Amino acid sequence: MKFRRRLYVTLEPNEKGGLLEIIFEVVLIVIIVLNILAIVLDSVKEIDHQYKNVFEKFNMFSVIFFTVEYMARVYSIVERPRNSDPVKGRLKFIISPIAIVDLLAFVPFYLTFLPIDLRFLRIFRLMAIFRMLKFARYLHALGIFKRVLYDRKEQLILSFFFILFILVTISFIMFYTEHEAQPEKFSSIPATMWWGIATLTTVGYGDIVPITTLGKFLGGLFAIAGVGLLALPAGILSSGFYEAMHRNRAIQKCPHCGKEIHEEE
Repeated sequence: MKFRRRLYVTLEPNEKGGLLEIIFEVVLIVIIVLNILAIVLDSVKEIDHQYKNVFEKFNMFSVIFFTVEYMARVYSIVERPRNSDPVKGRLKFIISPIAIVDLLAFVPFYLTFLPIDLRFLRIFRLMAIFRMLKFARYLHALGIFKRVLYDRKEQLILSFFFILFILVTISFIMFYTEHEAQPEKFSSIPATMWWGIATLTTVGYGDIVPITTLGKFLGGLFAIAGVGLLALPAGILSSGFYEAMHRNRAIQKCPHCGKEIHEEE
């Protein structure tokens, strides 16, 4: 097996491989887990002060590892049939969501060497969380979730537009109900939409609340309606997951010829 093909099989979890492929997959997952743990522990001042040098060295190692991994994937991706063209195939891979996640896992580190405002460097540091998303390549459940979202995209979009319509409507009503009593809090319809979001989601932060009798009555109705309203996308997703999980075929054998018969469950 030529080097590029061996490299592709090692890096690509969807390809059947041997011991080397299993070892690489385990090593990559361990490094990702350790990166997540390092990000969490680094936020604790006492631990960061004591092990700051360790965190910096591990981050440097991770950046080098992820950089080499990304370059190896770009180099070997032409072994995939749909990316066989040396130029177009690699460009198609580079702009794919999973490749962008791989790129964001290490590229912020190199941006820290540029003459950029320190406030932007903090944002780049937060982008290290993209290393967690590299798990997506190895989690079968995320593939199911992606298929469900794709299959139910029309129903989800319709439900979200309906929720948006209801949000604007109740914000419009509550603005004209409470504006005179609370001109500072219910200053405009966009400002009132914050109250609408907190009410429909039943979060109820309490920073903006109606004080008039009519406002309280309407607010109570809208809060109750919000429970059922937000159940729309949840119901769509749950039915989609149910169908996806039961879409596998039941294998039976023909009693006459002994051949396998595939039937939808």
